[in-house]
Amino acid sequence: MTDDSQLKNLLVARIAEQGRITFAAFMEACLYEPGLGYYTSPGRKVGKEGDFYTSITVHAAFGRVIAREIAQMWRNMGSPAGFSLVECGAGHGRLACDIMDYLAQREPEMYRHLTLTLVEREPSLEEAQAELLAAHRERVRWLLPEAFGGGAFAFSGCLYSNELIDALPVHRVMMTDDGLQEIYVTLKEGELAEQLGPLSTAAIGDYLTRIGIELHTGQQAEINLAGQEWLATAARALQQGFVLTIDYGYPAPELFAPQRNRGTLLCYHRHQVEENPYIRLGQQDITAHVDFTSLIKRGEELGLQPVWFGEQYRFLLSAGIIDEMEDLERSDVSPEEKLRLRLTLKKLIMPEGGMGDTFRVLIQSKGVDSPRLLCQRRIGG
Repeated sequence: MTDDSQLKNLLVARIAEQGRITFAAFMEACLYEPGLGYYTSPGRKVGKEGDFYTSITVHAAFGRVIAREIAQMWRNMGSPAGFSLVECGAGHGRLACDIMDYLAQREPEMYRHLTLTLVEREPSLEEAQAELLAAHRERVRWLLPEAFGGGAFAFSGCLYSNELIDALPVHRVMMTDDGLQEIYVTLKEGELAEQLGPLSTAAIGDYLTRIGIELHTGQQAEINLAGQEWLATAARALQQGFVLTIDYGYPAPELFAPQRNRGTLLCYHRHQVEENPYIRLGQQDITAHVDFTSLIKRGEELGLQPVWFGEQYRFLLSAGIIDEMEDLERSDVSPEEKLRLRLTLKKLIMPEGGMGDTFRVLIQSKGVDSPRLLCQRRIGG
């Protein structure tokens, strides 16, 4: 697909037939329309050849530190003979591979009875995931989101995700002199255009009330109802264990602060930031920062207790990235390569100019009494 005409024509026809649609419906189509959406069409999305970088593309140490924490979760659950890992939005499987490699090498007793389930909306990625995870193939399962959310799937262990919530469709709202209104996508002279209107669902107002946020007049914001629905599905499927969420975002008071007058919606294409979501339909990523306050509060309503929340650099330093760096120093790679890798790993933990404080980590538990995790340790302690 060399242009966006096919998806644009589909959306124009859809709006012409049924009337204006919510921005969430528009974003859903741009990202997930079968065969045409950004995440449901062929092509590399992450890394040098894609549109953006993420922590998993920096170095395997990122996944290995997460694996250290997952092993600690297993011990907190009494080192059960059966333990399930579930990754939602696994992409090409790089993070899953790094985690499984570590557990196979360092946690053989846990690994012996481990299963990994990958939940992915793009079926064509299964081949790439299977190839990357070939050494662990007998432990890997695949599950479509429909089956994950259908109510029949249940597990005990850890569900983890990296940059999943930010890619779920969001509703966009604006506070006006007449109260809170929603931003819809409509047609104007045959082209996509925005239009204000009443809220499409009372859940939007309930969302802001739950987190104690009132927007000021003229302020725009994104409301991620899909993230709440996803968390409810995860909580229903998890019988005992943990939910580990890594994404970029803030607590609600920071995310909805007055200075973010136009919200946080951004697009990414070939490592360039774009603010216009109505171009390159299906060919650019569309994201919005995550409201971690709503995930914590909704989680508590669903029986998920918050265990730890903080910046990525704090999580990595407490959970063992220094140990990974020391292993690197003891390896037989050349001094030049060691220097290059040290500089690379700094990207994961640098609070300013790196990924260290842009990304946050949230860990929630269910049915585990007073868990003691690595990330709860004092840095350097």
